[in-house]
Amino acid sequence: VQLQASGGGLVQAGGSLSLSCAASVSTVSFRSMGWYRQAPGKQRELAASINSSGSTNYGDSVKGRFTISRDNAKNTVYLQMNSLKPEDTAVYYCKMTRYLNNVDYWGRGTLVTVSS
Repeated sequence: VQLQASGGGLVQAGGSLSLSCAASVSTVSFRSMGWYRQAPGKQRELAASINSSGSTNYGDSVKGRFTISRDNAKNTVYLQMNSLKPEDTAVYYCKMTRYLNNVDYWGRGTLVTVSS
């Protein structure tokens, strides 16, 4: 299983970015998919997750600004990030957990930098 994340970049505060994470296998095989982030000097934290039923969960700091979605036809999970703040600057990682073996798969991170 390979996960390919894309969409990071540099944006000004208040702007928007959209991240994508494409899986090499069908995403119907994953019971949950999510985005985590790690800022310099900080622990990795949950940004958003979505399960097979479409239920979502967000970190407190991104609620109301970020939206996670999945497209099983494209084997992709998305993270729409609006009203970005400098404190959103981090490397963003996608993670998917399979039904088959309950193993977590991680994509390579994509850097998001928000300038003030």
